[in-house]
Amino acid sequence: MKKLSVFLYTLALGSAFYSCSTAKQDTPQTDYTQYVDPFIGAADNGHTFPGACRPFGMIQTSPVTGAVGWRYCSEYMYADSIIWGFTQTHLNGTGCMDLGDILVMPFTGERHRTWDAYRSSFSKTSENATPGYYTVTLDQAKVKAELTATTHAALHRYTYEQADSASILIDLQHGPAWNEKQYHSQVNSCEVNWENDSTLTGHVNNKVWVDQDYYFVMQFSRPVIDHFELPMAETEKGKRLVASFNIQPGEEVLMKVALSTTGVEGAKANMAAEVPGWDFEGIRTAAKADWNSYLSRIEVEGTDEEKTNFYTSFYHALIQPNEISDVDGRYRNAADSVVNATGGKFYSTFSLWDTYRAAHPFYTLMVPERVDGFINSLVDQAEVQGYLPIWGLWGKENFCMVANHGVSVVAEAYAKGFRGFDAERAFNAIKQTQTVSHPLKSNWENYMKYGYFPTDLTEAESVSSTLESVYDDYAAADMAKRMGKTEDAAYFARRADFYKNLFDSSTQFMRPKKSDGTWKSPFNPSQIGHAESVGGDYTEGNAWQYTWHVQHDVPGLIALFGGEEPFLNKLDSLFTLKLETTQADVTGLIGQYAHGNEPSHHVTYLYALAGRPERTQELIREIFDTQYSPKPNGLCGNDDCGQMSAWYMFSAMGFYPVNPVSGEYVFGAPQLPEFVLHLADGKTFTIKAEGLSEANKYVKSITLNGEPYTKNFISHADIVKGGTLVYQMTDKK
Repeated sequence: MKKLSVFLYTLALGSAFYSCSTAKQDTPQTDYTQYVDPFIGAADNGHTFPGACRPFGMIQTSPVTGAVGWRYCSEYMYADSIIWGFTQTHLNGTGCMDLGDILVMPFTGERHRTWDAYRSSFSKTSENATPGYYTVTLDQAKVKAELTATTHAALHRYTYEQADSASILIDLQHGPAWNEKQYHSQVNSCEVNWENDSTLTGHVNNKVWVDQDYYFVMQFSRPVIDHFELPMAETEKGKRLVASFNIQPGEEVLMKVALSTTGVEGAKANMAAEVPGWDFEGIRTAAKADWNSYLSRIEVEGTDEEKTNFYTSFYHALIQPNEISDVDGRYRNAADSVVNATGGKFYSTFSLWDTYRAAHPFYTLMVPERVDGFINSLVDQAEVQGYLPIWGLWGKENFCMVANHGVSVVAEAYAKGFRGFDAERAFNAIKQTQTVSHPLKSNWENYMKYGYFPTDLTEAESVSSTLESVYDDYAAADMAKRMGKTEDAAYFARRADFYKNLFDSSTQFMRPKKSDGTWKSPFNPSQIGHAESVGGDYTEGNAWQYTWHVQHDVPGLIALFGGEEPFLNKLDSLFTLKLETTQADVTGLIGQYAHGNEPSHHVTYLYALAGRPERTQELIREIFDTQYSPKPNGLCGNDDCGQMSAWYMFSAMGFYPVNPVSGEYVFGAPQLPEFVLHLADGKTFTIKAEGLSEANKYVKSITLNGEPYTKNFISHADIVKGGTLVYQMTDKK
């Protein structure tokens, strides 16, 4: 396929923001999906899933090897040997669980009355995954299962090797849960209706992380000759059904499942628009082309292993946010009203505490046509619930993590020139978010009275909540200033200095402070824990990690330490003082630095901002060598909806958005020899690392468009103009 044909396919998907002048019409289209391994991160820490989905799609149809406990947030562990079935929605790389809707499992032979009797072993040699497609052969079930997807629908193909009572289990009670009790009680209501001998529709309401309503239509390519319901346990309300078919050995049953938040009619319309027939290979091919239309926006030179790491990161970053509005633009909002999405699409799955740092900056650079839709979705939800999402899922708020980093995402988009959203509406949402206290997380009265969240008046996470909120105040001030709102800009700029109120000069740490102005004692800067579950003043971290959380004012932070030398000395200690912890969310350790958790992600770049860029360059190489690899256990922490992946891609190119709203990317050191970014309007930005090698990990000099470049950052504006950035690499510090 020529790149032009992929471009035309992209137009059909609504991505016309990109100009066809980026197409290479005279050369064969590279299949970039060959470098994506969906199994990367599908071990203990990554919490990724290997199943089929589309970029930013509502559907992620994927195998289930477990569903109870933290290890199964994505319902899949690569080391497992038993498959429970296949569910239609999944979270990518999170540390909490939800979705996992509609488990189905094909089988042959006896139709048991117990729901867990249909699980099957499988051989790893039969399992394969690529973007938009997954397959496995189920040993006991004697079935080859294949999955593909559109934006709103899953298409399954089951080839039955033997045909004694070919059947499918449909489990509507299933969903990932923290414990067995929750697994059997998370469904609040369930309705199903056999509309004919090949169509099942229904509605389920459940609650694990958010209160979720989903409606579905399920169609089979063959008539169901018999069906029955399995008995439910005392606390269960989700129905389990077995549907059987009359087929011969080697024949197929295809099944398509479409979802909607609005109603069964919405699900039917989604199915009719996206999967009107039974062309499995056509949908699979279209899914591959869809992924290639995005992955081809960055051409990378490097080894196959390096390309696999990079393009899998690209893939993971584009799994979400998810388009949960129907094809007609309607969706169910946070007030449970069915409404039309501003701009025609509504997105959810906003893991903002993670993704504001690098994933959203990456979208502004490489997927700009989606950004206005993201902002409109955040603002739409804010106007319903009263504040910008903290962690938005299925159009609802789950209150996970701290601060409201939707503020940063909106302000960053405005600073970078995006104008496909109503700026007044957006800023009003920011202002209300940052000034009107809202449940569980933001007591602005205390914040303003004391200039921080006092530890004795804050249930948990007082230091992290202060420092994270301070960044959002900076973001609000930046947007206000750009809009000419002088009074608002001054107000939020004053709050953006509140980080100084928690710096203890005697210990040189950001430290919890009481309402009377005294420091909390005793104080152990290495003490770590998940504050929401065990208490404490830091969010999945400690004082060593959070002391550096001043992304918007690094010079001010350096001044608190008394200058660059003491600042750098303390920073050196971060990477050399060993941290002893069993905390599952604090991983990827280099000393006290935890690359597996997001508050550390900008910290290596602080050396570059304090006059020691060579140390940034050394550490970036160390992180690449030790924390990422093209294996199932190749991520040192949860992918967190693409944030771990976005860090990798930016850092591979040699720069990183320490302060996303500023539109500046701080230089580190490139890790691959060349990149070509195909940008909007047919522009390209080429990045070259001349002389890059294992020894040559330091940057000797930089040129931009042939001219010497001496700044320690490059701006977003300069990149999107197009051009060529060249690093001269050396082995000398």
